[in-house]
Amino acid sequence: MEKENKLQLEIVTPYGLILSEDVDEVTCTGSEGDFGVLPGHVPFFTTLKIGMLAYKKGNTTKYVFVNWGYAEVGPDKVMVLADSAEKSEDIDVERAKAAMKRADERLKKAEEFDFARSSSSLERAVARVQIGEKFR
Repeated sequence: MEKENKLQLEIVTPYGLILSEDVDEVTCTGSEGDFGVLPGHVPFFTTLKIGMLAYKKGNTTKYVFVNWGYAEVGPDKVMVLADSAEKSEDIDVERAKAAMKRADERLKKAEEFDFARSSSSLERAVARVQIGEKFR
C-alpha cells in the first residue's frame, strides 16, 4: 500500500515510546465517546479516558490499553500521549485480576478509602483484563 493511504500512529507515555507504526485505521476511547480515524481525517485534539485503542493494519486488528491521556489527530498522524499504555499481548492478566479484586474490596469499604482512587483503580484493572483476555 502507498504511504499516503496510511496513518502514523504513535503512543508515548512518560516511560517512553510504546508504539510507532503505519496503520490503516485507529479507534480510541475519548472523554466524549469513542472515535475513529482514517487517513485524511480533519485535525482535532481530545482527551482520552481509561479504555482501549484499536488499530488496523490490513486485515489485522491490534489492541492497546490506554490509561488517560490526550490524542492529537491530523490527516496523516495520530499522536497519543498517555499516562500509561500496554499492548494487549504485554498485559499480565493475572496481575490485573488481582488489582481488580483489591480495588473492588476497597470500594466496598469506601468510608475507609479514597472512593475516587479506588474507582479509578477498578476501572483500569477491568479494562486491562478485558483487553488482555479478549485480544491476545
